Amino acid sequence: MKGKLGLLASLVLVCNYFPVATAQGSPNSKNAVVVDGTNFELHGDHVSYRFHVDDSTDDDHPLAGDLLLDHFGGSVFGPIPTELVPSTNGWVGMQGRVRREFPDQGRGDFRIPAIRIRQSEGYTVTRLQYQSNTVVPGKPALPGLPATFGSEEDVTTLVVHLYDKYSDIAVDLSYSVFPKYDAIVRSVNVTNKGDGDITVESLASLSVDLPYQDLDMISLRGDWAREARRERKRVDYGVQSFGSVTGYSSALHNPFLALVDPSTTESQGEAWGFSLVYSGSFEVNVEKGSQGLTRATLGFNPKHLSWKLGPGETLTSPECVSVYSKDGVGGMSRSLHRLYRKHLMKSKFATEDRPVMLNSWEALYFDYDQSTINRVAEEAAAIGAQLFTLDDGWFGVDYPRTDDDAGLGDWVPNPARFPDGLGPLVENITDLKAVNSSTNLRFGIWVEPEMVNPNSSLYREHPDWVLHAGSYPRTETRNQLVLNLALPEVQDFIIDFMSEILNSADITYVKYDNNRGMHEISSPSNAHAYMLGIYRVLDTLTAKFPNVLFEGCASGGARFDPGILSNFPQIWTSDNTDAVDRIFIQLGTSLAYPASAMGAQISSVPNHQTGRSVPVTFRGHVAMMGGMFGLSLDPAAIPEHEQAALPELIALAEKVRPLILKGDMWRLNLPEESNWPAILFISEDGSQAVLFYFQLNPNVNHALPWVKLQGLDSQAMYSVDGNQTYSGATLMNVGLQYEFDGSYGSKVVWFEKQ
Repeated sequence: MKGKLGLLASLVLVCNYFPVATAQGSPNSKNAVVVDGTNFELHGDHVSYRFHVDDSTDDDHPLAGDLLLDHFGGSVFGPIPTELVPSTNGWVGMQGRVRREFPDQGRGDFRIPAIRIRQSEGYTVTRLQYQSNTVVPGKPALPGLPATFGSEEDVTTLVVHLYDKYSDIAVDLSYSVFPKYDAIVRSVNVTNKGDGDITVESLASLSVDLPYQDLDMISLRGDWAREARRERKRVDYGVQSFGSVTGYSSALHNPFLALVDPSTTESQGEAWGFSLVYSGSFEVNVEKGSQGLTRATLGFNPKHLSWKLGPGETLTSPECVSVYSKDGVGGMSRSLHRLYRKHLMKSKFATEDRPVMLNSWEALYFDYDQSTINRVAEEAAAIGAQLFTLDDGWFGVDYPRTDDDAGLGDWVPNPARFPDGLGPLVENITDLKAVNSSTNLRFGIWVEPEMVNPNSSLYREHPDWVLHAGSYPRTETRNQLVLNLALPEVQDFIIDFMSEILNSADITYVKYDNNRGMHEISSPSNAHAYMLGIYRVLDTLTAKFPNVLFEGCASGGARFDPGILSNFPQIWTSDNTDAVDRIFIQLGTSLAYPASAMGAQISSVPNHQTGRSVPVTFRGHVAMMGGMFGLSLDPAAIPEHEQAALPELIALAEKVRPLILKGDMWRLNLPEESNWPAILFISEDGSQAVLFYFQLNPNVNHALPWVKLQGLDSQAMYSVDGNQTYSGATLMNVGLQYEFDGSYGSKVVWFEKQ
């Protein structure tokens, strides 16, 4: 069917040129936020984000008052070319042919909406129109939710106020610009200004429409023991979606998305990264619509929302961080890493040195008593550990925790195992001197506060405290149920018993675990109410105990997300401690998260998860690429040749740790693409660098590859392991060669700028 103007009228103009308030100078000379009437510009050091309000004066026009995106990419200033849009032949109207900033539901845009609201009459139609805007120096906190933070020198926030006059619903869109990191952080407030109840059924923290172009999408998928596997595929017509309905972010999919040009590599090409600061169920949608425009949304999973708002009530979405890089996927990652270390992770340990740890789990599992723990702690101190952590099994009186069938919820030391309680045990252990260290051994403890075993005093007393749906059976996983942290009394219980434990002894480290997903949620909204509850608990505990290093864990990396990082500066990356698998897992995780946030350890061989045997040096080199280097094994069972290697590995881990905690990470070779994975860390000031270089399979009777470095000063000279000196240009354009003996070879190479 032909349109009114016929086939010849195939193009119309929709984005008018507009003058900019600060049109003089380069993009870097502009303010982070520029508002000229109803035209908006957001600028980072290397990124510009520009949108405007449609200026149709006829209120019946479908775009009147709508926000339209003009550009999200490399820095631009001055006028930009007008966008051409095909005429409106066919079923897709103008709303489906333009780049909308916050697409609403039910008025002709057939693509995924950013918001879906069911009004009291049952309608799901919304018409949000521009009202006004506010510019705020700095960045306001989000009520009840983790969020990035910064001073007025670090960040500026634009709030755009929208209103639906037909339903009296107000929506505020927040854009916080961190120029130094090329980051724009988005969140949404929805407020019911009417007299009746409404239900928010779907809400994206961020929606962005990119122009017609070919794109790839990169995400992280996995499961227990194989977290954060990189997935790259073409964005095709239709919807490509992933997310979590486990109640938590999960190991199945991570709340992270990258969109890249098909030619983009680690080191070059355009990349847009999106990271949702949330630990609950989420959904990511990437849709290439019929017109070829690509829309991406990240936010709540609508299956776990249905949030009712009474008159005057507000729902705040989690925030979503977006970054842009013209320096490939690696540049995108480094922007996220820097932002998260400096402006998300509140703990002082975000960049502070951390002790070498020995964890008791793979050494003993549940089979121990007080004398066993004292023995392992003494041996830990003797091999150079600086922190001993007592893992699962230390608690339970009437229901002792001697296996995973009982005791969760009863956080009292097991009197059969520890007749004197925790205090004397901790005192004895912290009196031990750590070898080759000026400090005594420190003590850490494992907890799983959000869970309960049916075989426990807590469950007998409070069966109503767990997630449940009426008379439906309460499904157990790992013999445990999930406490309902939407209940204030459950939150208070956790805060109280954790405070009691941490006040009872000199405990400086907590491994905070979570070993199952949510079942039998009483209502979809309970999932988000739970998240607000857990954030209250974590905020309270970390503020009350600022000198305790908290490590998040959820069957490994099943809750490795920015929401947890806000309070916990590190997360146990995976229960899979196999060093070869860990290269894939840790490099995948590094797409969004800094290496400083990753817990990593040397475990015994054959590995308890894979059965593989890998040399201790290889295992050590992989483990020291995390923010906290440790061991998970029985010191008494370490073979003699491995014992001899440990002091040197621990000394090397301590040497490289400042670069892991504060430096920039360059993924030189990916394990999915090369037999020789290579990772470079460069210090903040550029004066030092360390290369981790691995060989996975033998290279028999064949030439040796060269590994080319990146990120160095091409004009400077660098000493290599204190021996030969080369220019940065030579190291980056020629590279270095190393030979390995057989499978699982590894090298750590140190560079000093001269």
